Amino acid sequence: MEHRNATAAVIGAGDYIGAAIAKRFAAEGFTVFAGRRNGDKLAPLVTEIEAQGGRIVARSLDARQEEDITAFLQAADQHAPLEVCIFNIGANVNFPLLDTTERVFRKVWEMACYSGFLAGREAARLMVPRGQGSLFFTGATASLRGGIGYAAFAAAKAGLRAMAQSAARELGPKNIHVAHLVIDAGVDTAWVRERIKDREGEAGLQNLEPGRLMRPEAVAETYWQLYKQPRDAWTFEQEIRPFGEKW
Repeated sequence: MEHRNATAAVIGAGDYIGAAIAKRFAAEGFTVFAGRRNGDKLAPLVTEIEAQGGRIVARSLDARQEEDITAFLQAADQHAPLEVCIFNIGANVNFPLLDTTERVFRKVWEMACYSGFLAGREAARLMVPRGQGSLFFTGATASLRGGIGYAAFAAAKAGLRAMAQSAARELGPKNIHVAHLVIDAGVDTAWVRERIKDREGEAGLQNLEPGRLMRPEAVAETYWQLYKQPRDAWTFEQEIRPFGEKW
């Protein structure tokens, strides 16, 4: 594997989408800085990437804390120039409006919106002086429209989208590619499968129709293709969904 003199930071490097993104960019020679709460859970990902000849640095990270984000991205940039920053924190919760507490609403906003602002700002501070970089944000169906039980999640994701759009308009002329990816589908994760089981029972889980769930690897590939776009044809927003998704 040919290694690049560049880092890719994945903020929200969970077991599925975040891990797939880390593996995809590591396979292209980037040193991946992977951050998540309880960074010890990144050990299997580190083992897998290093076994393939890739390079990864795993860190515990509370993305809601300004000092944590700043230190994490500065460490990545000191290792090698920060070329890509992908914000991938979800915070998907479902509560009826009357059961949505102030604490839940605020925590979801901090995780899915405020921390995205911190990540974007701090990454831009490192990229702008060099005049290049890619800054990507993971969105959801809730980024575009609210649904029953998703007041907190939709408010946070819509705010993240608006922040990203503002950043794209400001940073694009400075040669920083800002993109927002709308994942309009359930992603094949343990959490999603558990929700399907709760709603439809074991039979529903065993008889999932083709095209209902999106593979994390497909999300990672989309981010790689966004990174590869020529700068005279940059995408700001891209929606992806499985072929079987009704929309």
